[in-house]
Amino acid sequence: MDFATLIGVVAGVTLVFFSIFNGGGGSTFLEINSLLIVLGGTLSATFINFKIKDVLGVFTVVKNAFANQEVVYHQILEEMVNLSMIARREGILAIENAAEDLDDEFMKRGLLLSVDGLEPEMIRNIMESEVNSLEERHGRGQQIMKSMGTYAPAFGMIGTLIGLIKMLQTLDDPTQIGAGMAVALVTTFYGALLANLLFLPIAGKLETLSEAEVGQREMIIEGILSIQSGENPRVIEQKLNTYIPPKMRSDKSVLDKARDTEDVKAAA
Repeated sequence: MDFATLIGVVAGVTLVFFSIFNGGGGSTFLEINSLLIVLGGTLSATFINFKIKDVLGVFTVVKNAFANQEVVYHQILEEMVNLSMIARREGILAIENAAEDLDDEFMKRGLLLSVDGLEPEMIRNIMESEVNSLEERHGRGQQIMKSMGTYAPAFGMIGTLIGLIKMLQTLDDPTQIGAGMAVALVTTFYGALLANLLFLPIAGKLETLSEAEVGQREMIIEGILSIQSGENPRVIEQKLNTYIPPKMRSDKSVLDKARDTEDVKAAA
């Protein structure tokens, strides 16, 4: 569970509704018809704009915004350097067994392609095509959420116009104007709240997560091609370190840690 997303949603909803109900008068904001106009209109417009399977699939994508996405930069770096040391000592074919034991299917496929002897450019094209497909899938979910963030305020205004029209029909009773205006504006409130507290922030979170995953996969591609070309493990480590944000980089290199481990084993 990603507590940042959960805390943001819960805190936002709590503060808004505390402001509403503090001091009374909160019942004015509870308008089922207004909520139906905003949600129903937003979903209807979304179904018109996108394919039904994409709209239904976005609910699965939204779960990623609340899932705890593990940062695996250091794991990728360590695995790539270790594999490069094996390839350096025993040859590229020796990494096949190690590749089979990997949990990351993307990395496994790339390494097996290099073991099969494909040209580096071909491997890059195959793996980058997969990354592009990933970006496209993620981008579709982001686009749907951004569209819903655009539609919600618009349908809020439509609901407000409907309320104002109904209110104008009762101008002969001035005592009803204030209440009618309040009900009309509640629909705009719902549209703005859903767009700015739910749809648009989730779209932004999905975009951030997608960028991180794409960056990790680009790091894997670079590592695999470097291993295939027979580069020095220390050079590979320095190259892959450029993909890791400076604040997240380890003070001690993977090679030094491996050497320390070997020294401990030798001493034992």
